[in-house]
Amino acid sequence: MLKHVKGQKIRLEGFNNLTKSLSFNIYDICYARSERSQIEYLEYADREYDAKRLQAIIEDVTLHIGAKLVNVTTQDYDPRGASVVALLNEDHPVSLQKETSIVGHLDKSHITAHTYPEYDPRTGLATFRVDFDVSTCGMISPLRTLHTLIESFDSDIVIVDYRVRGFTRDNKGNKIFIDHDISSIQDFIDSTILSDYHAYDINILSEQFFMTKMRKKRLDLDNYLFGDEISDMNETQREEVRELIELEIQEIFECSNL
Repeated sequence: MLKHVKGQKIRLEGFNNLTKSLSFNIYDICYARSERSQIEYLEYADREYDAKRLQAIIEDVTLHIGAKLVNVTTQDYDPRGASVVALLNEDHPVSLQKETSIVGHLDKSHITAHTYPEYDPRTGLATFRVDFDVSTCGMISPLRTLHTLIESFDSDIVIVDYRVRGFTRDNKGNKIFIDHDISSIQDFIDSTILSDYHAYDINILSEQFFMTKMRKKRLDLDNYLFGDEISDMNETQREEVRELIELEIQEIFECSNL
């Protein structure tokens, strides 16, 4: 098996033991002034990204990374929230199973998806978070899922981290700790998507750890307002809400109370 790493051709021997893990985390922010509207927004988001929708996204991701879907387990929670776990192998897909209540053994890889709805009754801000984790070993690369995942959500904030663990060997017995070239996760995201976001990297190259954080450049306030009562907001109130949303996005982006 011939690979290009850091500009050099290397020939790998035996089974590829490298594990590649991609964590994809998005936040969708909304302003709903009344408690009723906040709950309605969370119920709307919960319907939009229930277990059935998450499973469809996972099936699409599976096709894009060239894997075969083996088994899927799904769970919708009461009052809201959903989780999906999918088990994969490296074979190219022939057909995708549609079972929603199967528990099976891990073969080559797995994908998990979880949703986390939340709202603050003091400010009227509601946040809907979705986490995807794609873990693969062998030749399958989870980096190929990024375009599909980002396109599947209208995200105010995207946080992605990618880790390669373990090692394989070349034909001389030397350990190889990464079998592909990467300097930034942004290199695997379409430029038309990146143009909508402010993005920066936090990478530890010696540890095969890469992180990219992204937040939307432009805030169209009407896209963040939910509920009937917002129709009578004046310009002063709209500007106050805009500043509130901007602060919320920045605090989540920086993981800090500002």
